[in-house]
Amino acid sequence: MPGKYRFIVSMDVAPEKEALFNEIYDQEHIPNLMQVPGVLAVTRAKAQPFTLNIAGAPKEVAVAGPAYFAIYEIESPEVLASEAWGKAVEAGRWPSEVRPFTTNRHHVLAKVV
Repeated sequence: MPGKYRFIVSMDVAPEKEALFNEIYDQEHIPNLMQVPGVLAVTRAKAQPFTLNIAGAPKEVAVAGPAYFAIYEIESPEVLASEAWGKAVEAGRWPSEVRPFTTNRHHVLAKVV
């Protein structure tokens, strides 16, 4: 079954580079990674504070952790170790114009249950 794994990448970006980060992520980085065999879909998100009703009372929840997320639907863990993935993550302006301005980076591989 395709898409049995999710690769979740999260990070913060320097405020002065946020517009460039979003432009390059959407217009270059994701299209490059979508060309990698075994990458099926990508969803990007930005964390937001929220209110949660739990145990009978509302609770304010602040953003804890990185602000930006990318969730890659992939066929298998081997996709991430492939030569194609390695080339795609180094393509375009991402390595030189964006990556140096990201912090608090986290990578998680999850199997869909």
